[in-house]
Formats: sequence, C-alpha cells, structure tokens
Amino acid sequence: MKTGQQKMDWARQYMPVLGSIRKEFEETKPLAGVTIGMALHVEAKTAVLVETLAAGGAEVYITGCNPLSTQDDVAAALGEVPGVHCYAKRACSNEEYYAAINQVLDAHPVITIDDGMDLIFELHTRRQELIEYVIGGCEETTTGIHRLRSMAAEGALKFPVIAVNDTPMKRHFDNVHGTGESSLSAIMATTNCLLAGKFLVVAGYGFCGGGVARKARGLGARVVVTEVDPRRALEAHMDGFTVMPMDEAAKIGEIFITTTGNTSILTERHFGSMRDGVILSNAGHFNVEIDVKWLEEHAERIERRDGIDTYIFGEKKIHVLAEGRLVNLATPKGMGHPIEVMDLSFALQALSARYMAEHGKDLSPGVYDVPNVIDEEVAERKLASLGIAIDALTDEQKHYMSAWNIGT
Repeated sequence: MKTGQQKMDWARQYMPVLGSIRKEFEETKPLAGVTIGMALHVEAKTAVLVETLAAGGAEVYITGCNPLSTQDDVAAALGEVPGVHCYAKRACSNEEYYAAINQVLDAHPVITIDDGMDLIFELHTRRQELIEYVIGGCEETTTGIHRLRSMAAEGALKFPVIAVNDTPMKRHFDNVHGTGESSLSAIMATTNCLLAGKFLVVAGYGFCGGGVARKARGLGARVVVTEVDPRRALEAHMDGFTVMPMDEAAKIGEIFITTTGNTSILTERHFGSMRDGVILSNAGHFNVEIDVKWLEEHAERIERRDGIDTYIFGEKKIHVLAEGRLVNLATPKGMGHPIEVMDLSFALQALSARYMAEHGKDLSPGVYDVPNVIDEEVAERKLASLGIAIDALTDEQKHYMSAWNIGT
C-alpha cells in the first residue's frame, strides 16, 4: 500500500484542475448520498479522481476495465480511502474480472462511470433488475461511445449517458497527446528499440491515431497510415504522412500500432508478408485488433517475456506487446496517459458525475454531450493553474458575431 500511496501523492501534485474541484466538492458535498459504480483503469491518476468523488460525499465502488491495467499497490491504497471500495486485481482471469464487475453492481450504483462500457453492458444483459436504481452514466472512451450509440439507435439503452470522450477537452488532449505519448513511451520502454528511421504503421487516423502518428514523426519514425475513411485518409495525406492499404503496409512496417477500435485489423493475411522481428501493438480499447488467437494456434514456437510474446514461424519472429491489449497500460512498464492529460479528462468526469447527479432524472435515455459550460470550465481552470490569461469579447464584438444584418 505504501508504494500505491506514493504513486497517488505523485500524481496529485500534477493534477491542479482536479485538485481545485476536490476543494469545492469537500465544501459543497454535491454527491452526498450518491453511490457511484466505476470500471476504469485502476492506477494513480484514476485514484485521484476516486478520491475527489469520495470527497464530494459519494460512496464509490470501483474495479478495473482491463485485466492487465490495474496497479495492485494503488488498488490496495484506494481500499483505505473512506467511502471507497476497490475490487480491481491485475492479471485476473476472465471469471474474476466479471465477478468484480458484478461486485460493483451489487452496490446498486445510481451513477456509472465506464471506460469501455462494461458496467453498462452487464446492466443491460445480465443485471437488468438493477437498471431501476441507475440515474445515468458517464463513458470515458471512443470504443464505449460507439457501443452506446449503437444501443441508443436500437432503443436498447435504458438510461442517459454522458459521452465524456466526445467533448473537445477530451478529444484534443487525452486522445491526441495522451494516447500518442503514452503508447510510444510504453513501446520504447518495453522493447528498448529505436523509433527513428523505422517504418511505423498506424492503423486509423482518428484523434488517437493522429496523435500517435504526429508524435512518432517527431521521434524520427517514417510513419505510414492506413485508413478506411476517405476523408481521414486524405487528412493524413495532407498532413504529410504516407497512406496505403494495410496489405501493402504489412510488407514494409517494422512497428505497428492499431488505434481503430474495430476488430481484425492485423490478421493471418498480413502476418505472412511481415518482416522478421516486426513489433505489433494495440492502442484501441479491446484486444480484438490483432488476431492473437491465430498466432497462438499456428506459431511453431512461442517465447514469452515481460510484456512481449514472440511467435516464431521458421526463421521469422513476430513480437506482440501486452497480449494485444492496450499497450500504454497493459505492458509492465506502461504508465497510461501522462498525469497532466488525465487531470483534464478526470476533471470532466468529476463535473459530469455532478451534473448527472443533479440533472440525470430529467434526462431521457440516450447519449448526451458534455455540457459546453463544463468543457469550458475545465479549460478555464487549466489556464488559471498555468497562470495564463486570455482576451474576452467586448460587447461590440459579441453583437457583431450574433447579428446577421451588419454590413461590411
């Protein structure tokens, strides 16, 4: 527990936005009497969010959202925080993982906070009797939002959920800078390999993929982008990256990072044309982008070391990092997104949880944007913590921007 508390102390000093919210929560107790269920990556930055919610009066029940992303020492330290109940465990079995999810749900949470929609999925499939207790939820990641929007379109979503991932303060900082820096640093720390000069293939050019591509270029990598969306492909081309189909990229890539949130991005047909010593990694939420199952079943021999599984086919070796799971968190040296980035994302979560506690009963089932006032508030708090001042519109400028009948 001592090391877990040290990690939390370290993170806390670089999270001034969440710190300012915690001070307000301690005074106003906006979550008094509210039970919150969470399934997130249980590490130091998440712990600071949990502390903030508990300081606001909430009773918090939390487990992991990935079997390999929990830091056990942090989970132990969280268990000592008043009002917090933590069930997360690193390297748990599939059965243990879902048992912990259900322990959280057994507490009858009225607000859920998900990273990947596991709590909401369980509620809507196997624990439907608990839905009546839920006011609403918040979702952290792109993959979860995709699933939620599909549910909403089919009329299957039974309560309102705030799409925290889709707000500008999340997409332009967490997804771009967070995924970009943390994925590459985890790859370098795990492999000790140089990125400069290597062909690095990024699958997907959304906010996450674009962040990875730009950070990798800054480190000297020769970046190739693969896409299925013609607009994003054109954007990547205009941004100066080489764009080609994965079938072609598979022949030249030395390091691959998948960021699509979709399934079967790297499969049997790609493995056959890959170079010896190729490194495969995934930065999408679920471990479905790389067909690890095929590699497990067909490799002549498998060598395993911390964070790296090597599949041997004759003279060729294919290295997969973190079992194809989130490379920035599931590798032994993966630390997740930088602290300052998660300060912004978790500030959004804390304020969205407060908003849901206050207004959730007035919302119909569906997926909702983060209220703009919350998004702007987080930006303003961050600027204030940096000592940065900005201009404000004059009354004349406000009138000019709102009027249509002003001549040039």
